[in-house]
Amino acid sequence: MGEKRKFRVREASWSADREALQDLRYRVFVIEQKVPVELEWEEADASCLHALALDESATPVGTGRLLADGQIGRMAVLPAWRHCGVGGAILDFLLDQARQRQMTVFLNAQTHALGFYERHGFVAEGDVFMDAGIPHRRMTLSR
Repeated sequence: MGEKRKFRVREASWSADREALQDLRYRVFVIEQKVPVELEWEEADASCLHALALDESATPVGTGRLLADGQIGRMAVLPAWRHCGVGGAILDFLLDQARQRQMTVFLNAQTHALGFYERHGFVAEGDVFMDAGIPHRRMTLSR
């Protein structure tokens, strides 16, 4: 694990926090991972429950979302904040929100992140598939 850094995770609103959420996703997915920008924004964003991680000065450092069907997605953490617990805290926040709503949770993980999700109780199923040019696997929560 990386150094201990202070941050907090809170629920975000697409209408009120859209700029921060889009900036994080743009930086991670479009710039870093080369996802075509036209694939990044969806109508579903307006109705998702979003999580936003903020550092001590309230600067956004990570995000994720929970769709109405129980899918967790768009998990993005800025490179300087990876291995500091931010992704795990965002995932835990979204899982707690899903539990409160009695949702069955699943996600489509980039294959390089399978170990991260496995450590949080997810199990890969099915074959690898491509999404936005990146290999993924569907995962479901085992506990």
